[in-house]
Amino acid sequence: MTRPKPAIIFIFITLFLDIFGIGVIVPVLPKLVEQLQGGNVQAAAHSVGLLGALYALMQFLFSPVLGSLSDRFGRRPVILVSLLGSGLDYLVLAWAPTIGWLYLARIVSGFTAANFSAASAYIADVTPPEKRAAGFGMIGAAFGLGFIAGPAIGGLLGGFGLRVPFLVAAGITLLNWLYGAFVLPESLAPENRRAFKWASAHPIKALTALSRWPLVMGLAGTHFLSNLASNIYPCLWVLYTGTRYGWDSRQVGLSLALVGVMAATVQAGLAGRIIKVIGERKGIYGGLLAMALAMFCYGSATQGWMVYFIILIGSLAGVGSPATQSMISQSVPADEQGAVQGALNSITSVAGILAPLLWTFLFSWALAPERGFQLPGLPFYGASLVSLLAAACAWRAFQRAKTVTA
Repeated sequence: MTRPKPAIIFIFITLFLDIFGIGVIVPVLPKLVEQLQGGNVQAAAHSVGLLGALYALMQFLFSPVLGSLSDRFGRRPVILVSLLGSGLDYLVLAWAPTIGWLYLARIVSGFTAANFSAASAYIADVTPPEKRAAGFGMIGAAFGLGFIAGPAIGGLLGGFGLRVPFLVAAGITLLNWLYGAFVLPESLAPENRRAFKWASAHPIKALTALSRWPLVMGLAGTHFLSNLASNIYPCLWVLYTGTRYGWDSRQVGLSLALVGVMAATVQAGLAGRIIKVIGERKGIYGGLLAMALAMFCYGSATQGWMVYFIILIGSLAGVGSPATQSMISQSVPADEQGAVQGALNSITSVAGILAPLLWTFLFSWALAPERGFQLPGLPFYGASLVSLLAAACAWRAFQRAKTVTA
């Protein structure tokens, strides 16, 4: 099924805004929390952590719900309602008079950001199987660009006031909602819709339901492990580079900008071409092995300038995710794309909850003064191992699927 180009552009912008909205408040949210709590830094740190956990928890709970609703009513209404909710939520964040309003806003933000599942299902609807990997690469490209623009613009606008970035994010999101209301066609044909079932919307049952397809269940494990490894960037990069290389905020910003640029370049253009040549299965293996190598090199790099070269190598890991999602989407029927993408988004949310706990614990343990030696690269060695486990999980999934087919 072919859709007008403006619709695909709209989906890309929507995915970009999901990540941009997260990034734009990163430089200012902690300061706003501290301000609302009377300058108490310790209380602010606790609240910021709780706000992040609530956001990820809401994504985990509601991604299958929105995915299943999109299988019943179509992708268009779910995406548009979520966008409207996100825009209004930014306005609440901008005008929140107390810390309680911030908690409410982040809960709503997590719910509306779960539209990732409906947007992913839209991509699966409008792209043929042989081009689906390139379509899912668009998700990575949106993530990369949002990862660059969000913190940069948020930090810049924060100089005019802590609440200004929220107002700008609200304006952009509501304009995109208005644009989508006129240009976004429905992608799910009436014959491919199915009745809403709470079993598909329940986050735990949605995950266990993946066992109906052995390949999907196995690759869902690969998806979880690869996200667990890659989430080391947002939760540890600043601490690690500052401790090991003495980097300031400018150097951290430049390095993360390069990460975003390379992610967008690989997943928007190169991933589809590479997978077309080597196939999706080899694309999964190649992406995960590139990630494992990059993580090991990060942990071993003794000089800061080495990191920039490792980023170039690590960008090839961007081939793995669209290849994985493509194989999963091709393994399930058209009327269950939303539910499956919702389950995958819940898996991503779980990885987002666990990663900060795991990698920061390993980093703290590796630098503890009571130990005879310090190993600051330990978390990256752990991420390298997790990437290899993800590749092993994919291999096992392919073997099980071959056995079932036989």
